[in-house]
This record gives sequence, C-alpha cells and structure tokens, in this order.
Amino acid sequence: MNGMRRYLKAAGVHAEIAPDKFTAGGWVLSLDGAEQSHVNFAHPEEIFYEYLRRIGNVVEVVAPAGSPITAVHLGAGALTLARYIAATRPGSAQVAVEVAPELPGFVLEALPLPAGSDVRIVADDARAALPHVAAPGTVDVVVLDVFTGVAAPAHLTEASFYGEAAQLLSPGGVMVVNVGDDAGLTFFADQARVMRSVFADVWCLADRQLLTGLHAGNLVLLGGRRPLPREWAASFEAAGPHPAGVLDGEGLGELIATR
Repeated sequence: MNGMRRYLKAAGVHAEIAPDKFTAGGWVLSLDGAEQSHVNFAHPEEIFYEYLRRIGNVVEVVAPAGSPITAVHLGAGALTLARYIAATRPGSAQVAVEVAPELPGFVLEALPLPAGSDVRIVADDARAALPHVAAPGTVDVVVLDVFTGVAAPAHLTEASFYGEAAQLLSPGGVMVVNVGDDAGLTFFADQARVMRSVFADVWCLADRQLLTGLHAGNLVLLGGRRPLPREWAASFEAAGPHPAGVLDGEGLGELIATR
C-alpha cells in the first residue's frame, strides 16, 4: 500500500495515512496535514512517539507482558496503544472511543488490527461513552489522549469527568492522561490539580527538559485510586525514553505550585 487519503465529512477534516520515512513498517496518520498517530504495522509492540512510549511503560508495570488486561482508550487515533496491548498481552479486552465517527473505519481499512485483537470501537464523545464502555471497578488502564492544550474540550477537563472515569478502575487500576501544552505548562498544571482532587496519587512522566516549563511538549499524568507503588519510579526512569523525568505526588505538587 502506498497510503490513503480521505475527507472525513462528519469531522470536517482531511485524513491521510502515509509511509513513515524513518521506520521500516511505520505509517503516520495525519489530520489536515498535522501528524496525529504513528503505527509500526510490522511490529506493533514498538512505539515511536515518546509520550506514547511512556504510556506503554505504564502498561508494563500494571501487568507483566503476556498477562491480559482490560483497557479503555478515550481518543482512538490510529489505535497505536491498543495494537501494542493486543500484541504484548494477547487476550486483553479493550474499548476505543473516538468522537470522529469515520476515523476508525478509515484507519482499519488501511491498517487492520493484529489477528485475534479484541478491540471494540465506539463512535461517541469520550465522556458520554463512559457509562457504556465497561462495568465499574473492572478496568486496569484508562487512557485519555484528546488534549491539545487550551483547545481541549472543557467537559473533559472537569473533576467530575475524572471522577466518572476513576469509577471504572479496578482497585489497582490507573488512569493515564496525555497533556500537550505550551511553554509555561499552565494547562498541564490545571489538569494536574484537578486530577489530584480526584485520585489518591498522581505522578508525572515526561522528558526531563519539559519539567522546566520552558518548552512546549507532551507530559503524561498518571493517577491511581490508591498510592502508586514506589518501585514504579525506578522502572519509569530506567525505561525512558531518555532523559526520563519522573515526578511522584510530592514532586508534582512542587512543580505545579509555581504555575
């Protein structure tokens, strides 16, 4: 396949899937010319984008490779993380929610999921879908990947939304949120405060340079219904991508106190 282009009428965007120039077997999903997702179709267990690799590292500590998990993805994109979980944890039950109804079909036409994947696609708003994606207390990982800084949907930034998502989690489950933000990290700090009001423990994973607040980029917030295991910090620091910055609840509190 040389790639695909299509106008997604309901979303009002032009979507394109094209070969990646830098990774063999890699494909890039772009929306209106902006890169949105990367998939290594030949090796779905490999993740190219740094922030998604950090989210993959969270999956690694939640359950060992080969152990099926239950995952909910709010924001589907090219299903990069769903493919990763299906490849590394066969038998996992997953739900992917995407607000652009035509996007998953376009993606899967070009890049089908690995054989045997159990991924249910739901075309809906992320918050509206929450009551229907899984039974309360059954989900190991909820991933929210819809934010683009201040353009984020307001109803997905509220404490009540995080509270609804938290109810899906098993006792040891976690919610992982990708926050893209500008230098200064104002939006990131706001979301960190909201999550800290809902979850028992909230950490941050990011390139260490982003923690200075001098650069724009993607930071990952990790929330748990109970305190996160201390040994996870060393695992995240070792796993990278490097330089890997890991802030526990105290360190995150110190960072956002200045924002």
